[in-house]
Amino acid sequence: MNGLKFVKNLPLQWRSFSRCVTLRQEVVQAAAPLSIPIPEGMDKPVSAKIEKIVSEITNLNLLEVSELSQVLKKRLNLPDAPVMPMGGFAMAAPAQEEEDAAPKTVKTSFTVKLTKFDDKQKVALIKEVKSLLEGFNLVQAKKFVESVPTVVKADISKDEAEKLKEALSKVGGIVEIE
Repeated sequence: MNGLKFVKNLPLQWRSFSRCVTLRQEVVQAAAPLSIPIPEGMDKPVSAKIEKIVSEITNLNLLEVSELSQVLKKRLNLPDAPVMPMGGFAMAAPAQEEEDAAPKTVKTSFTVKLTKFDDKQKVALIKEVKSLLEGFNLVQAKKFVESVPTVVKADISKDEAEKLKEALSKVGGIVEIE
């Protein structure tokens, strides 16, 4: 009798086993590989293609960077307005006729321009420029100072312009506010 019961249950056991195998295959196929989280303070890994592009761009000189910027602006249809003027970029002065025709208004935006500096205090001025202008390293600050006359900041408030002028004047810079 025991043997007959085993034979009757055999199709049920086979069906149950078949379902388990099918479910296991579906679970294995659906499971995405687990990725290890990146610890804080470490850079996210970058693809080899992006890494190659970044290394090529960092090897460009200033003229090549300018040319690359112009080509990208054309291809990507980007506006030609800089976020913060640097180096020798100066704002265009309004025409005299426009000033005469327009009623006198209170000037709310000012431009701070470094015109000269004391050679004896050049190092201190470079350090001050590095600390005042975001994103500048020492080499960029040195080139910036050596390219006088140059616009330090544009479209800023009068208070901010006065503070900037005072800070640069303390370290030997001759500054104009326009």
